[in-house]
Amino acid sequence: MRRRPKADSDRRMVLKRKAARALRESATEHERRLWAMLRRKQMVLLRFRRQQPIGPYVVDFFCPSAKLIVELDGGQHGEARVVIYDEARTQWLEAQGYRVLRFWNWEFQQYPEAVVESIWRAIVESGTPLPEALRAPLPETLRVSTLP
Repeated sequence: MRRRPKADSDRRMVLKRKAARALRESATEHERRLWAMLRRKQMVLLRFRRQQPIGPYVVDFFCPSAKLIVELDGGQHGEARVVIYDEARTQWLEAQGYRVLRFWNWEFQQYPEAVVESIWRAIVESGTPLPEALRAPLPETLRVSTLP
């Protein structure tokens, strides 16, 4: 198998970083709202990243310590060709050891607390070491009813 020269690899990484930056700047309303709930280590002091390059892809939200990826999908993800792409992408990410959670934008809009609780459960199930006091239910500070 032929290896790519390092310059090609470096150039691809720079392009992915630029693409991730552009995606952050053009975030949807749903992505901005979920980011407001995940940023600044609000969920059990775990860091999330937004529009993070991983391999050949850029994922919406990523928690490195839990190896958790969260995707918010709009209506275009229901199109046949996009469904096939998303399935291949998810398989590749899972083969690398990541857990991928996908939510529709409408799900997050109607049930934001349920989405955040699903993310919380995935973190707990990941085996990521958590302080004993945080191993139970979702912290009150993350309840949607308490968020601005």
